[in-house]
This record gives sequence, C-alpha cells and structure tokens, in this order.
Amino acid sequence: MDSAYQYVQSHADLQDMSLMILRLQGPDSVFDAYELVLHVSESEVDKVRVFHDSGNNSHAQYKHVLGVDKLSYVMDSSRRQENTFYVEGLVFPDADFSGLVSFSVTLLEVSDKNEPDTPVFTDTVVFRVAPWIMTPNTLQPLEVFVCSIETDSNPNGDFLEALRALVRKANCKLTICPEVDNRHDRWIQDEMEFGYVEAPHKTFPVVFDSPRDRGLKDFAFRKILGPDFGYVTRVPPKTHVSNLDSFGNLEVSPPVTVQGKEYPLGRILIGSSSPRLGGERMTEAIRNFLYAQKVQPPVELYSDWLTVAHVDEFLSFVPAPDRKGFRLLLACPDACYKLFKEKQREGHGQAAQFAGVEDMESKTIDDMLADDTLRSDNEYAQSCIDWNRRTLKRELGLTEQDIIDIPQLFIVNNSQADAFFPNMINMIVLGKHLGIPKPYGPMIDGRCCLEETVCHLLEPLSLNCSFIDDYFSYHTLLGEIHCGTNVRRKPFSFKWWNMIP
Repeated sequence: MDSAYQYVQSHADLQDMSLMILRLQGPDSVFDAYELVLHVSESEVDKVRVFHDSGNNSHAQYKHVLGVDKLSYVMDSSRRQENTFYVEGLVFPDADFSGLVSFSVTLLEVSDKNEPDTPVFTDTVVFRVAPWIMTPNTLQPLEVFVCSIETDSNPNGDFLEALRALVRKANCKLTICPEVDNRHDRWIQDEMEFGYVEAPHKTFPVVFDSPRDRGLKDFAFRKILGPDFGYVTRVPPKTHVSNLDSFGNLEVSPPVTVQGKEYPLGRILIGSSSPRLGGERMTEAIRNFLYAQKVQPPVELYSDWLTVAHVDEFLSFVPAPDRKGFRLLLACPDACYKLFKEKQREGHGQAAQFAGVEDMESKTIDDMLADDTLRSDNEYAQSCIDWNRRTLKRELGLTEQDIIDIPQLFIVNNSQADAFFPNMINMIVLGKHLGIPKPYGPMIDGRCCLEETVCHLLEPLSLNCSFIDDYFSYHTLLGEIHCGTNVRRKPFSFKWWNMIP
C-alpha cells in the first residue's frame, strides 16, 4: 500500500499529495537568534505524512519531516524564502478522527541559558482529508462488474449475454470476474461499493470492501486496488457479520434539498432493523465510517423485514429530465393488486403468472387475488414499505410526485419477506438504459402486463427498459440483477469542499 512508504517513490506520488507552502519574509539576520519549528499535534501525527522539497531535483530531495513518528521539524535558518511541502493523508475520517489536521509553524527565541525557548509567533493552517464519496444511479456509468458462474446448478451464461448487450447500448466497459476469482460467489454488489476521493488537483476512484468475506472477499484488494485506484475497508471488532453489513444494503440518493438544507452530493441510505423493536443494525465500524465522511449524511431505513434485509430490494433511483432530476422507485404491492384487479375486470382473470417458466407452477390472476395468505403477506410488506416511504419523503425532501410505485408482490415466512416474482425494483441503471428483472407476469394480448405497466411508468422519462431473465441465475437464490452487478460511475461535478456539512 502506497501509504506504508515513508519516502517518495516517484514524481507521480506527489500528485496524490497536497501542497503546503511556507514563505519567509524579512532580513536573514532575524533568524540568527531564532528557530523556526514546523509541528503537528500528537493526536494527529499518525494521520498524515509531510515531505519537504529540498530542491535538489531528485527523488531523494523529498525528506520525510512530519507525521507518523515525527511531531516537529526544525527549519534550516539558511532556507530560501519559499519552502514547499507535500502533505499525504494516511487515513480516512472515522469515529475517532474528524478528518481535520492542523500544521503550525512557530518562531522560537532560542535561550542561551538553561531555560525553555520562548515562542514569539505561531501561524497555523488546517487541512481536511478528502472524504470517500458514493455515486448515485443518476451519474454516468463507466464500468460494469459482474461474475461469471459456470460450474454450479445455476449458471449465468445467458444472463451475461443479455447484460453484455445492455452495456453496449449504454456505451460503457464490462468487466467479468471469472470463477477463479469469485469462487462461486455471484453477489458482487454485496461485496463492494465504488466511490471516489477528490482534491482540487486530482480525483481517483476508491473501492470500499465490505466485511461479508465470502467467495469474493479478496477480489477488490487483489484485482481492483492499483495505481490511481484506492481501497478502503472496515473490519468489525466482533466476528459476527450480518446481512445488514453487505453493500446491497448501502445506497445513496441523488442531490436533494430538504427544508432549505442542500445536500449537493446526496444522502447515504442504509438499512437497519425494526424501528419499533430495535435489534440488529449495520455494524458500528461501517456506520461510523459512513457518518464520519460528513458530505453525504446517512439516513437509516427499515430493511430487516426482508429475508436478505437490503435496501436495494425495495428502492431504486432513476434519472429524470424534470423536477429534481430523478425519481425514487419503490416496490409496491398495492400497485400490483390494483393492476391485477383491473385486468380481472377486463376479463383476463385466467392469465397466469410464471407461465412458461420451467418447473414452476403458474398462478392465474384469479388465483392470486383469491389467495388470502398472499394478500396478508403483502399487506405486511406494504406497511413496511410505507414506513420507509414516509422516512424517505421526510429525509430527502420528496413529494408524491417524486415517487413512482413499481408493482411487486412478496411472500412472507416468519415475518421476513422474499420477492414472489423477480423483483423489478432490483435493477441496474446505466444512464437512460435500465436492466430490469423479467417478472414473468400474466400475458395479455401477447405482452406481460407487469412489463407493460413498468414501461408505461418509466418510458415517459426517456428511459429504455430492457427486461432480462435472471429467474434461475439470481431470483431463485434470493437476489436479482442489482445484487449480481456493480457499477463504477463518473464523479460528481460538484466539489465537496464547496458545501457546508
């Protein structure tokens, strides 16, 4: 890791650091009786490293003078008037570190007796370590990641072909993680989250590696970390890691304004347990890290009503040409029942869900509407989604016009819900191109009524809907397209240092 080196390896290294200039003005004789000392506090010394440019035009000219184990540096009194330093941040903001680091220079009157030197003047400059910033669905996609699964009972070769076609339409790069690297773990969304760091002179992506540590646990570190591509992780002190710690449970909204307060980089969304009963939450190590970045203040939602317990199972964001520049999509059982009742009234009660799915029993619209257990399950699911809806409206400053309800049904076992048919909310968003799980809804006049409804809702926003079959490759394993893919996106044009946290 670059941060482990206590020397400058190349001139490219300097681009990862920030300049600090110390200018000396006045007669040279002033410094004959004084010392000039550069120093950092003991609480911040391990957060940074400072190199002094000696001006001899070689890599050795950059002397490590502050940080890690160096609290102070006495300047040579014969130094030139302008001294250049390079400041390297070593750690991200976290619960025990605000991200702010102060450097001071003090002019000391040197005593020729056995007395302490006397400080005459001190000047201080404050730096902030660049925060890790997440990117929402509304930003331009640059690279899509997906795993290839060939040798188990649920291969995804056909899915990869469909995804490849979608990525071509979106004009971005596709990176396929082979089985030798994924070790039969297809849930690449859960393993990592892409973000970035930015300084006025440089920006580069940083991958956040989750602590779930299944087959993909080494992928981010071994295959993504590299020159100008950073890596960060947080390991909980306890050995227990829950579903809430996977990064399908970590999303971010587009920019919003809430009661006059602007969030130009959006707000992070994480799922937690029941707001009424308390219980398990995303591990403190990850939550502390996310809150400490400050530029995307998190909102905690209720996701533990789902078996997998991830927020990406009931919400998504898509770009829009009007209003706030996006729409929030929410899974909605009520919308699905409304649609099925409408089709029943039109005389299509015998049209069947799952028709054409191999080894899957189809269910007619009449059967689904008459199923009291299914109805009860979805009343429960709707109540949980409604709780989140109210929270999202309040915390993101949304109105009903900013929300689109996507028809979806769930089945519940022991108070935990799974998608009854492929969960269309769990989509991949690549600019105007959406890859949506094929729901295998009732066919009416030669077209799936669920697909037709979603197209009717989203196409007016200039979005193109592609329905991709993920039934056996993801859905039957309790996930969908978003769970099985990951997207690196272009950073925000807005500069984080221009906002007030």
